[in-house]
Amino acid sequence: MNNITNYQRLNNIIGWFIFLIAAFTYLSTMESTASFWDCGEYIACAYKLEVGHPPGAPLFLLIGRFFSLFAFGDTAKVGMMINAMSALCSAFTILFLFWSITALARKIVAKGEEFTTANMYAVFGAGAVGALAYTFSDSFWFSAVEGEVYAMSSFFTAIVFWAILKWEREVDENPHADRWIILIAYLMGLSIGVHLLNLLAIPAIVFIYYFKKNQKITTKSLIVTGIISIIILGGIQGGIIPMVVKLAAKIELFAVNTMGLPFNSGTIIYGVLLIGGIIWGLQYTAKKVKPIMNTVILCFTVILIGYSSFLILVIRSQANPPMDENNPENAVNLLSYLNREQYGTWPIVYGQYYSAPVTGYEDGSPVYVQDVKKGKYVISDDRKGSVRVYDEDFCTIFPRMWSDQSQHIAGYRRWTNPRNYKHKTILDPQTGEHVSAEIPTFAENLKFFFVYQL
Repeated sequence: MNNITNYQRLNNIIGWFIFLIAAFTYLSTMESTASFWDCGEYIACAYKLEVGHPPGAPLFLLIGRFFSLFAFGDTAKVGMMINAMSALCSAFTILFLFWSITALARKIVAKGEEFTTANMYAVFGAGAVGALAYTFSDSFWFSAVEGEVYAMSSFFTAIVFWAILKWEREVDENPHADRWIILIAYLMGLSIGVHLLNLLAIPAIVFIYYFKKNQKITTKSLIVTGIISIIILGGIQGGIIPMVVKLAAKIELFAVNTMGLPFNSGTIIYGVLLIGGIIWGLQYTAKKVKPIMNTVILCFTVILIGYSSFLILVIRSQANPPMDENNPENAVNLLSYLNREQYGTWPIVYGQYYSAPVTGYEDGSPVYVQDVKKGKYVISDDRKGSVRVYDEDFCTIFPRMWSDQSQHIAGYRRWTNPRNYKHKTILDPQTGEHVSAEIPTFAENLKFFFVYQL
């Protein structure tokens, strides 16, 4: 018992000591102003709470604005303060990484034997080596010293994984251990306002839940668990994140353009219905004693609460700040902003190879703007004929080699074997002559995925 007490005390002390090492390292080596790429934009947007490029990172900007206040009006120090925010987020990442490693190592060394003093120090050694190795790793150190979203995103990833390990330790003893799962959902909702990287922790969390709840492990159940984890990940990224706003946009358009109601009335109606549905669901599952469904609804609710940081974009866009990209000042424009429509589309599940000829064009999603005089939303860009349609013989599931840029094509050919490609005769639209076009085989497509992308 004394060893356990000493372990918990030393685990906290050593963890915070590791944190101080990381914090000192990053704060003493951080950028004094702005570094390349998006950092300058993020710093400017955080300082004046402006609307940057999609999808916005509103929570990062809010917290960055708080840190910018410590410049005390000296604009030359604003960038440094926001860089310090990234440094501290990265140091906290190292802290929770240390605690995660010690939690896992403790399960290994204490399994089936007494938790001795030697075992305890072995656990601390493993945690210190792992956390400090990551502290001084090249890519993490780079992101830790500049005003970019990756440091804060890493912090959210570290804390949600640590939280599921806390749940795993408490679930057999504490009837309220599921509070950790609800906390994880809330943190993931918040992390959406920083970067989507945090969602990639979902499969690991699902598997920890699976191994804790199942005594008998089978190949079939492992595969099913993997599929469930991907469904949850896709449900949040492809369901909750876009669909919540998409439904608001559709109801807003219907309420204003069809029913003649004032602007934003549809969004308000949608919000009332959504909140009412959540309250009813929580009351119903509590009354019928359905704890799992109640927890699911609670998780959905706290994800939405965390996700609500995106309302900052709407609020600030209505103030028309100097930087107001895509002008997302209502649900309709916010949907286009969140979908990153300005970047175009690329195939993920199904689509074309780089050599696919265009056979036609389809209409894209129209762009709406508010017409105050008419009191409705009008189309500013119908985007007719803006989406390419490709020859089906050149399309595949899970296309990895799809970009038609010359440097990308050269890379595809360099990392695969062009001699294995298939060929098809097509009509060259520029010369009007028949030419032979190459089609990578699916085997070469997967080879590029494994050999290069992974």
